[in-house]
Amino acid sequence: MSVAENLAQIKENIEQACQRCGRDPKEVSIVAVTKYVSVERAQEALDAGLCNLGENRKEGLLEKYEAIGAEATWHFIGSLQSRKVKEVINYVSMIHSLDRRSLAKEIDKRASATVPCFVQVNISGEDSKHGLPASEVEGFVEAMEAFPNVKIVGLMTMAPHIEDEERLRGVFRQLRAVRDRIRNKGYAHAPCEYLSMGMSNDYALAVEEGATHIRLGSCLVGGQ
Repeated sequence: MSVAENLAQIKENIEQACQRCGRDPKEVSIVAVTKYVSVERAQEALDAGLCNLGENRKEGLLEKYEAIGAEATWHFIGSLQSRKVKEVINYVSMIHSLDRRSLAKEIDKRASATVPCFVQVNISGEDSKHGLPASEVEGFVEAMEAFPNVKIVGLMTMAPHIEDEERLRGVFRQLRAVRDRIRNKGYAHAPCEYLSMGMSNDYALAVEEGATHIRLGSCLVGGQ
């Protein structure tokens, strides 16, 4: 199916999810995860009206940026090695995977302007996933005040790839609870308004639980 056809169905699902929980669909931003698809398919996403594209590797980001450029708003959604920050920092508008002080230090050093960042949290505790334990997030966010080019705009997590809706909701609710505690502190460097959570298999649940940014690959643009 075309990206436009997929997007129409996804928007309908988001609207229904928002109706169930009393939210405005305009609060939900779709990030098209283009890491497994061609430049042409990424362009098709833009032509369908999407503006946010997500890449998780330096090589994929630079390849697509060379072809598409600033027509898209680029999100770096994968684990980012500190040594690669200098190669991507001038191309991305948001980083969804801040999870250690050394990475924040490098972003602060290399960025020419403030970079909006999500702190990645490993709510599920899976060894295969990156991110801070929930218990360490508040202290980490507080420490980010030392890096003026790093602005903590929200939290991100990856839920387990399972069909158990209650377990999935539990993950999303825990992330929202941590976000709420940080947001209520009123940090100037960490407004922490947003929740980047929900992927192709669970985005409707994530929206019901407060997601502001959903990262969609296979159900939107295709891929693996």
